Amino acid sequence: MLNADALSQLRQLKTDIKDNKVVFPGTVKATNGRFGFVALDEGRDVFLPPEEMQKVLPGDRITVTEQEVEKGKTQGVVDELLESRLTTFVGRYLVKGKGHFVVPETPGINRWIFIPPKARMNAQPDDYIYCEIHKHPIRDGKGQARILKVIGKAGEPGIERALTLATFDLTDDWPEPVQAQAEQLGEPDIATREADREDRTDQPYVTIDSPGTQDMDDALLAEPNATGWKLSIAIADPTAMIAPGSAAEQEAFQRATAIYFPGEPLPMLPDGISTRLCSLMPEVKRLALVCDLQVNNDGSLGDYSFHQAVIQSQGKLSYDLVANLIEGREDDDIKALPDAVANSLDQLHQVATALRKWRNEHALLAGDRPEFRLRLDENRRIRQIEPSVQNEAHRLVEECMVAANRCAADFLSGQAGGLFIQHPGLRDDRVDNIRTLLENHAPHLAAVDANSAEGFRQLMRETEALDAEVPVKAIISRQLARAELGFEAAPHQGMGLAAYTTFTSPLRKFSDFYVHRLIKAALWDHAMQALTRDQLEQLQQAQILARQAANSLEAWLKSDFAKTLGDDAMTGVISRTVPAGFFVRLDCNGLEGFVSCKDLDGKYSFDPVTLRLIHNKNGRIFQLEQAVTVRLAGVDEERRQINFSLVKAEEIPVPEQAVGNG
Repeated sequence: MLNADALSQLRQLKTDIKDNKVVFPGTVKATNGRFGFVALDEGRDVFLPPEEMQKVLPGDRITVTEQEVEKGKTQGVVDELLESRLTTFVGRYLVKGKGHFVVPETPGINRWIFIPPKARMNAQPDDYIYCEIHKHPIRDGKGQARILKVIGKAGEPGIERALTLATFDLTDDWPEPVQAQAEQLGEPDIATREADREDRTDQPYVTIDSPGTQDMDDALLAEPNATGWKLSIAIADPTAMIAPGSAAEQEAFQRATAIYFPGEPLPMLPDGISTRLCSLMPEVKRLALVCDLQVNNDGSLGDYSFHQAVIQSQGKLSYDLVANLIEGREDDDIKALPDAVANSLDQLHQVATALRKWRNEHALLAGDRPEFRLRLDENRRIRQIEPSVQNEAHRLVEECMVAANRCAADFLSGQAGGLFIQHPGLRDDRVDNIRTLLENHAPHLAAVDANSAEGFRQLMRETEALDAEVPVKAIISRQLARAELGFEAAPHQGMGLAAYTTFTSPLRKFSDFYVHRLIKAALWDHAMQALTRDQLEQLQQAQILARQAANSLEAWLKSDFAKTLGDDAMTGVISRTVPAGFFVRLDCNGLEGFVSCKDLDGKYSFDPVTLRLIHNKNGRIFQLEQAVTVRLAGVDEERRQINFSLVKAEEIPVPEQAVGNG
């Protein structure tokens, strides 16, 4: 046995080693393999071998020491767990011998995790399950999980949506305080809030939506005047029914947005509020925040004002009905419209035409990209994908909403606090590539300052119909930054506007709900709780998560539907290129699938300037917007990715310098 002095010396030695050990904090990054990396806070990555990766989970904040291995290479050794961000996940239940495990569906967890007997919830083999980490693997590489919910089995109706909700920690259920708050509200609450509002119930407001829409959050009317039109946009006013800081507002903030999953949306507010008390239904009184706006004959905006009002919509009109009226068609539904409504619709069409003309000349319009609607069957899987046609009524509503939102942005720009949608234009890391692209393929635009609002507008306008050997505008559009929320007014380059926000969808987006609060606080001294910068970041992340969830479910449903395509050749265009291959969007249904360079003859190099794939020897080219014909090659079940094989492609002229450089 060691005596007291020896033990003391040993303890001191361990302390000295620990004190002198150099540790690096960082975040664990997983890969498709069993190894991983730690992204150190100082800006470099350290390799984690499989035996060390077993001790951690994706996203863990850890400290590592770095040890040298053969030939000067280094690898990380896990030292300490600082924080584990992965608490819940989904997977399949697996029984192997006497062991019960979950096989995670979460990317980067490439192991089975043991489930102890008391944490199994009577799950059956192959069940999809929702779990939490019960014991972190940091000590011995052997983690444990606890089942929170049995989701169901593959093939069950709606399993795709249920699994998506669990994967992204979303739920159809409302917390009890939120449900209680919604149930306590009723028609009498509208009546008690009418007193201090303008009575506009006799004015011919109408809603224009899809026939199945229940959460109607905007109603419109227009009338001519000496210099153009008075446009009035009435927006549903849930902030009048929901107290600041209440359970419903907190839940709306957490959800951030309604998610329009195919077949069954996930709302931001309970149905009692979003589709009943606050929805601008016809023939009933509803509270609204109204923007009255002067639109001049040339489509420019004049004076505007905001009002708290009570309205009574005189019709729930469909896009098709309004488009038929605009085009001069007559049917029984159109003939049944009151004269005041029909006259307002005619004026609304004229207003929208002028607004669109102004935006086309002074701002930027988004290009009309073909859209498709997913039709689901009784098992909640895709039965059919059909074109979704944007008609004049869609454009009418769009122009009115953009005009109202521009007014809100202008108003908040003059206030101490605001909430804006900022879009900086080009990604910072792509500016040099874009400059090279312009020098080579549009030299007359090479000197344009794309970071300025005027320069960016010029760049996007003049590349629209540019005759060049590469699709310059498509290349630029693929390298734009993401729009973000911010407290300060800043340009929205993608729309070509000096400032922009949205307040026209407060039943569906918390940012719009919050802008209502800001406007009311500034004009009528209403109470509100201002967002902090941390909360703004949280809101932004929740919006991103919502988009990821919707995209994930769509990808799953579409990949299943793709299996029905058969072996027929299908036409499409190249929608995206990456070093490993290119994605093709089909003309017939909008499905996107991947063509791998591994399945093409020869080797290809990726040009980061033109986003082209170029054959190293014969110079054959694949580029954005190129027409191709493909066949279904299969579906990657793990990635839920559709794969195509190339049948033929539109020939792209090969530059001389591209031949034989491999």
